[in-house]
Amino acid sequence: MAKAPTRNATPKVIVGKKVPDFTATDTDGGSWRLKDQAGSKVALFFYPKDMTSGCTVEAQQFQALLGAFKRAGTTVVGVSRDSCASHRKFIDKEGLKYALLSDADEALCTLFDVIREKNMYGKKVMGIERSTFLIGADGKLLAEWRKLKADGHAAEVLAAAKAS
Repeated sequence: MAKAPTRNATPKVIVGKKVPDFTATDTDGGSWRLKDQAGSKVALFFYPKDMTSGCTVEAQQFQALLGAFKRAGTTVVGVSRDSCASHRKFIDKEGLKYALLSDADEALCTLFDVIREKNMYGKKVMGIERSTFLIGADGKLLAEWRKLKADGHAAEVLAAAKAS
């Protein structure tokens, strides 16, 4: 009998605390590192899968507000377990102008504790729970959103970025 997944007893990222530095593979196979973003806020959003309806809505809304995020001193970055090739197709199809990070080994998903058991067509699967984290220019976690709806969420993150 499979053991039910549990939330980490001690979260690795905590609002008000510094987020551990991490490096991930970006869309073009290069390295994206949190440390390199020092001095800029980061809106890091985790989404389940490229080119699915909810994820497309979320990605498009972050794209539509990208100029406002930049004016608020905030870099937008998306993360899923999809490959860099899948991310490239998604970026090209949707005209996205921000980085998508591939987390095939789930290192970032584990760090931010976003993998959850989900019910997919009657089957239990482990997948990414749509979540967003706003990291301050000093590297501290300013806010987090979990179990969120894709539509309208980017505007909520933007408001928090402007307020911080």
